[in-house]
Amino acid sequence: MADLLEMAKALGKALQQDERYLAFRKAAEDNDKDEKLQELIAAFNQKRLDLGNAEDAPEQDADRVRALGEEVRALYGEIMGHPTMAVYQGARADFEQLLDGINRVIAMSAAGQDPDNFDITVAAGCSGDCSGCAGCH
Repeated sequence: MADLLEMAKALGKALQQDERYLAFRKAAEDNDKDEKLQELIAAFNQKRLDLGNAEDAPEQDADRVRALGEEVRALYGEIMGHPTMAVYQGARADFEQLLDGINRVIAMSAAGQDPDNFDITVAAGCSGDCSGCAGCH
């Protein structure tokens, strides 16, 4: 078992050197440093809180709830359309794809499949409907 844990640590260290990890970390730092983006996120969080309070009010004002909902959606769209956030989303997706591939190899190996013969690109297309798939079980 100690050998496997050491291998996991080595994998962790290698992961932290991967270009997808490094791009993801840089994009996250860039988001944190982007003052305009942080202002948008703070405004979004406040409007979302306001919306929740308006929805929970004893005497709900439907027009206010609708208006706050529109403001929340508009702010969300502005955040997601912000250039720094767009870079972050792409880097995060690439990194998550890497992690997903690693997890699939480990899971399929634990299920008895040969890791050298397991094609993670096939598993990446999993629809969630297992009825026609022989992969996971």
